[in-house]
Amino acid sequence: MTQEKIESSEITIGVVGLGLMGCSITTCLLMANHKVVAVAPVPVDMLHAGDRVRHHLIKSKEEGLINIMPEHYLNNLTITEDYSKLAPCTLVIECTLEDLEIKKQVFAKIEAVISPAALLTSNTSAIPISILQSLTTIPERFFGLHWAEPSHTTRFLEVICGEKSNVTQGEFLYELSHRWGKEPTLVRKDIRGFITNRLMYAMYREACYLVENGFATVEDVDRACRNNPGYWMTLVGVFRWMDLTGVDAYHRVMKDLLPDLCTSKEIPKLIDDVVKAGGKGVSNAKGFYEYTSEEAHLWEETFREFAFEIRKLALKYPADVVSKKLAAKE
Repeated sequence: MTQEKIESSEITIGVVGLGLMGCSITTCLLMANHKVVAVAPVPVDMLHAGDRVRHHLIKSKEEGLINIMPEHYLNNLTITEDYSKLAPCTLVIECTLEDLEIKKQVFAKIEAVISPAALLTSNTSAIPISILQSLTTIPERFFGLHWAEPSHTTRFLEVICGEKSNVTQGEFLYELSHRWGKEPTLVRKDIRGFITNRLMYAMYREACYLVENGFATVEDVDRACRNNPGYWMTLVGVFRWMDLTGVDAYHRVMKDLLPDLCTSKEIPKLIDDVVKAGGKGVSNAKGFYEYTSEEAHLWEETFREFAFEIRKLALKYPADVVSKKLAAKE
């Protein structure tokens, strides 16, 4: 099976787990014209999933991401608690909690009903794929698909191979995901945290270190991130940025700075205190910042607005933007 030889409408995809990310992944797949079977392992998700997906589609129509009415896509969606509905799926994406025992139970339910030829993936953000695939009956067909929220607007996706994954099937997923509006990365060698999380969590740890030790406030760190890396990262990544601004300069700074960066293996006290106090962020109006209920709601709303606006800008500067400019000159 190759991506070029099969239409999206011929590929039925299963999504197991219908929290915030499961719903946005479902929306992304529907927008790519797949039939989607969405399974809710938690019964309460049956109450909200349909409305979430519908809202995503309505907003996507308003923003011009799709030009067909939401009902067209919703006709291709089945929301159910019945795992047997996954039987016709070519690909299933597990999107449950980051808990090995929960994932093991979910994998068993999925594998009991899907074809041996179907691909099974996990939307994990940190657990090594080699560990997860050891919990399955056919590890060769298992991969990681690491999405970013909101999944139907972002360009980000990591396709991760475990030690036993069939790399050819990983390449199929990589090609297929271009239809989902992604600029994907194929991670051929498994490592905990994959690429983006290893980069980002190093920054999160240093951010906590700076605040905990009195070098900056939470507001200071956020302002610095917004106005420096936030300014250029939509266009380029870290290596292209160093190329653009002088590799030798970074080499000189690294010599003195790297030995001084935080390398603690402990969870920072700053985030530990927030979590132990029951903080989850804007979802319960309690995080690193203090929120009223209205402020928390407006931050969520503003983030959704931003996701569409930044997508418009990002699409003007795809990964091959310079190649296209060179081709236009020929």
